[in-house]
Amino acid sequence: MPPTACLLIIGNEILSGRTQDANIRFIANGLARSGIALEEVRVIPDKARRIVDTVATCRAMFDHVFTTGGIGPTHDDITAACVAEAVGVPLEIHEESYRKLESYLGKEKFNKARQRMAWLPRGAVPIENTVSIAPGFSIANVHVMAGVPSIMQSMFNALLPTLEGGAPLCSVAWHADLREGTLAEGLEAIQNDFPTLDLGSYPFERADGRKGVSLVAKGYDSDQVAQAGERIRQLIDSLGVTPIEGEPAP
Repeated sequence: MPPTACLLIIGNEILSGRTQDANIRFIANGLARSGIALEEVRVIPDKARRIVDTVATCRAMFDHVFTTGGIGPTHDDITAACVAEAVGVPLEIHEESYRKLESYLGKEKFNKARQRMAWLPRGAVPIENTVSIAPGFSIANVHVMAGVPSIMQSMFNALLPTLEGGAPLCSVAWHADLREGTLAEGLEAIQNDFPTLDLGSYPFERADGRKGVSLVAKGYDSDQVAQAGERIRQLIDSLGVTPIEGEPAP
């Protein structure tokens, strides 16, 4: 089985509805390509005890924990301190990050608030940020990144090649003008024969009003995915409808 991962989205603005998360899909796709299985996503508030407890719990459950949000210069940017507590190390100035930020911002603009971004848990490895210099960081199996999508993507792209993954997630899809209820029994039988794969059915509606369903097999064993995909094709064909390979056009 591939290494497992959990994503913690930290921010009151997500929970209140003020901001829509734009990071889950990017992270999920990147991990899938690298053979790391994203098994859970949690959204939690900017509350220190909640962050500490959630990080501590999740890092014991998963091979990797990724966080987004809460590493800027303001009072509610408490993720670094909370992760330090969850891992059991002090928060301290990371000298190299401090120098880079000071050089980038200039001494006059590098005030106490901005200096907060150079405080990392002891032993943390900075994650490069090519957008605004202020680093994310990794410590133990926890990887802390910004919430702003452009900055998060910069950090994630720098981090991902350093992580050990497995075979990439692969998938096969077939679709047809059928309803889920017609296919459900046959799809369940295929799922029972391939218990390690993720089989799903996804209804769609065409522009002309015709409705159908897309059947998808996903997994990390390419041979089994191919076999399950062939079974899906045969299932659709057995119902007297021509199966069409791939996802339906938008």
